[in-house]
Amino acid sequence: MYLSDKWKDYRIVDASGGEKLEYWGKYLLRRPDPIAVWEDRSNTRMWSNVDAWYHRSSKGGGSWQVFNSSMPSEWQIKYGELVFNVRPTGFKHTGLFPEQAVNWDWISRLISSANRPIKVLNLFAYTGGATVSALAAGAEVCHVDAAKGIVTWAKQNVISSGLGDRKVRYIVDDAVKFVKREARRGNHYDGIIMDPPSYGRGPSGELWKIEEALYGLVSDCVEIMSDTPLFMLINSYTTGLSQTVLENVLKTAVYKKFGGYIDADEIGIPIETGLNLPCGISGRWWKQA
Repeated sequence: MYLSDKWKDYRIVDASGGEKLEYWGKYLLRRPDPIAVWEDRSNTRMWSNVDAWYHRSSKGGGSWQVFNSSMPSEWQIKYGELVFNVRPTGFKHTGLFPEQAVNWDWISRLISSANRPIKVLNLFAYTGGATVSALAAGAEVCHVDAAKGIVTWAKQNVISSGLGDRKVRYIVDDAVKFVKREARRGNHYDGIIMDPPSYGRGPSGELWKIEEALYGLVSDCVEIMSDTPLFMLINSYTTGLSQTVLENVLKTAVYKKFGGYIDADEIGIPIETGLNLPCGISGRWWKQA
């Protein structure tokens, strides 16, 4: 497992019974997590003494029950020198996936050791955790997401991290269409990151199903990689899509053309009870600088 175990401002206190108990900075949140199927809650007092608790609705979605009236609607947490603005949203998320920190470290090491200018394309880039990390390591980044509000949030994270003067483009667009246009324009990238959803629609209603569309997107991305590519990272939270699938995609689409190295595994976060919480999978392709 790729384990994100270097956090100071975030930690999982417990996970059990389809929920997890997390500190985001100094605020303790209780959120659903269906992967925590085991039942073991020794510290029941802490589970009931939270700042906010997200309740799912039987009609879909859900809402936060806030117990701490002094908890702000938004606050900041740090990962090393990176600063992120987090806030509880109506979809249970806070605007950051902390398990991705292990991948931020990976891309940062590759970029920092390349000793040359690196251009990175971040697709389905959400609020820009990987964008911030790549910029901090010295890369130029193109950040692409279909949601305008999410791209604005990413800009705030870049500025909060003191990286507002770095070379970054923010694009509100469908990832598949954008990659095809970049190919026609003759633009190329040394590193490509993607975090595609299981299912979704682009800003103009474009339909995305990961099982049907992932390989085509990766193949299109290969066409816009530079002559000396550095890495490709694929993240997935789709149930039933294994790390072996990501390995096979990378082997047939990327390794076949560029050689290099491939690895894939679960990503996760340690729980203070001594367990590890799995949080999806990542497939990595890279080539030594």
